Amino acid sequence: MTRPPGPLRIGIVAGEASGDNIAAALITALRAQVPDAVFEGVAGPRMQAAGCTTLCPMERLSVMGLTEVLRHLPALLGLRRRLRRHFTAHPPDLFIGVDAPDFNLGLERALKRRGIRTLHYVSPSVWAWRRYRVRKIAASVDCILTLFPFEERFYLEQHVPARCVGHPLADQVADEVDQAAARRALGIPPGGPLLALLPGSRTSEVRQLALPFLAAAAWCQARRDDLHFVVPLANARCRAAFEEAVSRLPSVPPLTLLTGRGMEAMAAADAVLLASGTATLECLLLRRPMVVAYRLSALTFRLARRLVRVPFFSLPNLLAGRALVREFLQHDVTAENLGRELLALVEQPQRAAALAHEFAAIHRDLRRDASHAAARVVLQMTGRLPGAC
Repeated sequence: MTRPPGPLRIGIVAGEASGDNIAAALITALRAQVPDAVFEGVAGPRMQAAGCTTLCPMERLSVMGLTEVLRHLPALLGLRRRLRRHFTAHPPDLFIGVDAPDFNLGLERALKRRGIRTLHYVSPSVWAWRRYRVRKIAASVDCILTLFPFEERFYLEQHVPARCVGHPLADQVADEVDQAAARRALGIPPGGPLLALLPGSRTSEVRQLALPFLAAAAWCQARRDDLHFVVPLANARCRAAFEEAVSRLPSVPPLTLLTGRGMEAMAAADAVLLASGTATLECLLLRRPMVVAYRLSALTFRLARRLVRVPFFSLPNLLAGRALVREFLQHDVTAENLGRELLALVEQPQRAAALAHEFAAIHRDLRRDASHAAARVVLQMTGRLPGAC
């Protein structure tokens, strides 16, 4: 294969902190093999530190929620037009959209129509709902990099070129986690069972789940008075929402509240009750037994029942392809349901050990040196290495 002339030029856009982390690691992996590579696009602080020139502050894309998106829509569309014109006038060897599918897929489609090769890194949840979006993805990208093997299988079945590169977290989390050290770091005494409660990373999730999680903790405490609970909240707003729920109760079990430090809290715990989301993957990688719950507004739940096409909603079960951990949704999120299952994980160590064994196998499958695997695909798509996506 003939190497293309000139330095490798990559256009890249990330829209939030998680995408900034993933993109920065990819840039670092590519620079290790192609030191003179040039990167430009929409970059966060980590991407910029890795050597990416930013054409716009990443905060312009960090918009959450429908009302926020609608308020910022004219500015977002204007930014996308600006980026389209820039990359059309200065075509990169490859354009990479990192997550942020609502913004990036439209840009990728426009650039692909102009003959620029496009790669999307981190799949949207098309396998779960709104599957018609697969057609848009197929029209927008030359390849999609997925974090999970079941996503790669889904795209290949839809005849969309895809490559699973594994999850960066799986590369970072060690096989053995020191529970005693985690407790010391959090200032929690070493004796007695410790349960972690993680009611979500958004204030809306905390408002839905704080009271049932507290009720489940009280249910467990009524049956075992040696339990202690640690509650890491994602940020100050989530902590305030949880503290407001605590203030509405006449009494609560012994709680240690934290701001952040979710992975440390899970590492310290004997069992974990948590909202569905990325935290369930972190808990799996830490090999802690868990119970997963989620609540939606009544209207959103009715819509979800019509649109969602998967038998499970938690990542551990989706990755295992079967009911590995207990899930509770909507009206099943009760103190007794959650408490009984949580207490069983504490009192039945063989169940916890069996889950840890299953989690370890999934961890090994996800540990694929994600950034370097993604870099290989980039180098293949730009003619620097043989092969194709």
